[in-house]
Amino acid sequence: MKTKIIITLISLFALTNFMKAQNSCAVNLSLMNESARNGQFAEAYGPWKEVFEECPGENLAIYQRGASILQWKLVNAAQNGDAVAYNEYFELLMNMYDKRIEHFGTNQSSPTPRVLGMKAIDYINFKQGDELKKQAYEWLKQSVDGMNEAADLEVLRQYITLSTKIFQAEPAHAIDYINDYQKAADILTVQAGNEGTRAELAAQIKQELDDMFLRSGAANCETLDAIYAEGVKENLQNLEYLNEAMAFYRRIRCTEQEVYFMAAVAAHRIEPTAESALGCYQMSMKRNEFSKAIEYLEEATRLSTSNSDKSDYQYTIAVINQQRLNNFSRARTHAQRALEFNPSNGRAHLLIGVMYGSTRGLYDDPVLNKTVFWAAVDRLNRARQADSSVAAEADRMIRSYSQHFPTREEIFFHRELNTIGEGGGFTVGGWINERTTVRAAQ
Repeated sequence: MKTKIIITLISLFALTNFMKAQNSCAVNLSLMNESARNGQFAEAYGPWKEVFEECPGENLAIYQRGASILQWKLVNAAQNGDAVAYNEYFELLMNMYDKRIEHFGTNQSSPTPRVLGMKAIDYINFKQGDELKKQAYEWLKQSVDGMNEAADLEVLRQYITLSTKIFQAEPAHAIDYINDYQKAADILTVQAGNEGTRAELAAQIKQELDDMFLRSGAANCETLDAIYAEGVKENLQNLEYLNEAMAFYRRIRCTEQEVYFMAAVAAHRIEPTAESALGCYQMSMKRNEFSKAIEYLEEATRLSTSNSDKSDYQYTIAVINQQRLNNFSRARTHAQRALEFNPSNGRAHLLIGVMYGSTRGLYDDPVLNKTVFWAAVDRLNRARQADSSVAAEADRMIRSYSQHFPTREEIFFHRELNTIGEGGGFTVGGWINERTTVRAAQ
């Protein structure tokens, strides 16, 4: 009987203490909230410390308010030159984030990866005597990996800023740095494609990080070669590695490097794609192997799933035939194929017009030789109508070519053209073989 009474008394005592603690937590939580809300952080600190130590799982506000309170304490300690207090508050701030993860790490709006990002930013802002802040870098990395496309913008900014510093101090960090930059750039591209002011800020931060990366020294072909030269040689059967290497070379526009060519050829042997074929084409062009370059572009056309890309590949074949092989007829064939894939490819019309306008000696007759300019202007007009991006160049060339039309006097005294008359149809002969209209120079 006595034992039961003692147990009951102990239970009542424990319950009473529990109720007092709960009441104390509620009171301190209220006091902390009210003071912090009004910016009275000195008054908020005491109640916050009590509730943080006595009931850390009571309410998320303990951590939301706690960050502002401790940041204020750190600023004041720094202004007063109190290094001991500063270090104590800093350790408390870091511990607070650990406790937040322990008690609220599964919170939907602020899960563990997001809290790690917050912790990292406070570490960066308040940790003294740590130049590279590698610990914060690791937390930022976990935050970005965990949040992915929902990563906080400031976390992404600080992630690349720290990675840049580490790379500049330790060149061996180069591969990780390029990986970090590419990861952040991809996420920011997605966020910038959304709507609203956050998208605008994401675009601004991406531009800032792009500029930082370009100034870093990592964004050059020699750095990539130093990173990947041996790796590509050792991974000629590793498609994933080869594709990763090629992606970096393309991103930094280093697609004329021998290492890039080596990766492209190896990847093409394993699993031919339009991208690997394009790499092989670039290698062939650099080596002046124009026939091989055309073969690879034809392969890229077959392998591509994008009509726009197919059109670009065929247009490039046309340019090679025109500029390198001096084969206007074949160049036109591929320019026409480019237009079949993309009727809005004004550059293809423009190229045909240029070839018509540069054709000389089609006839023995000097007046009939001027008829090539009619066909050229026809094509340039089609280029202007198809693609506004080439309209200005087309207009400039139309004005130039129109000056070379036969004069009215030449048309009048030319037996064949006089018979047709201005406005009549005329077929330009030779390789051009295109129907046009008789016109006089203005």
